[in-house]
Amino acid sequence: MKGLLTILLCFNAGFVDAAGFVALGGLFAAHVTGNIVVIAAAVAHGDMPSLAKIIAMPVFAVVVIASRLFSQSMAARGRDDFRMLMAVKLVLLAHAGLVAVQSGPFPDPDTAAATMMAMTLVSAMALQNALHRTHLTDTPPSTVMTGTLTQILLDLTSLWRPAVGADVAQNRARLARMSTNLGAFAFGCGTAGLLYLTVGMWCMLLPPLVAAAEIFTLGPDQSPVRAG
Repeated sequence: MKGLLTILLCFNAGFVDAAGFVALGGLFAAHVTGNIVVIAAAVAHGDMPSLAKIIAMPVFAVVVIASRLFSQSMAARGRDDFRMLMAVKLVLLAHAGLVAVQSGPFPDPDTAAATMMAMTLVSAMALQNALHRTHLTDTPPSTVMTGTLTQILLDLTSLWRPAVGADVAQNRARLARMSTNLGAFAFGCGTAGLLYLTVGMWCMLLPPLVAAAEIFTLGPDQSPVRAG
């Protein structure tokens, strides 16, 4: 069931990134380093970037560090830190959805409600990134697809012109897995755009539903192995 979990994570990351971008004035909530480029572009045009874009990276960093400390604390107690932090992510996404419905849309991304929603989404995606690095280390990242696309293209090339002694079966398996993840991310982006167009801010209620499904993809004794 880890494969299904990864697909859901990729879908949700694509959805949150795309929906957050159009709803919050160009904020990247999942691919958080993209905000560095957005800030630089704003400065180059003589504009002031929104507060959310400026503080996204520090908030992301604080949440990742806090999640790591929490995981270590729960590990010492023999607790299932993976599901606990996934539940926190679910709560954060649900809160962002409620803020979106009650206070959106946000023509001014610097309002208090917009900034709160933005940082809630960033925090949720920070948790997802941290858990991916600590518990799903044998799967490609779910929030940044550049490396995944690069590997897909390399594997396609290797299958087209295999090197001497190449493991064709391994290439095919990796290609299938990574193509599925990239497709899930792209589908999440497309779904976000379509739903935002049709139902507006109500689309933000979908990510917490997907997050709930993520929690239940693994059985009670099938939590991902924690990395050291």
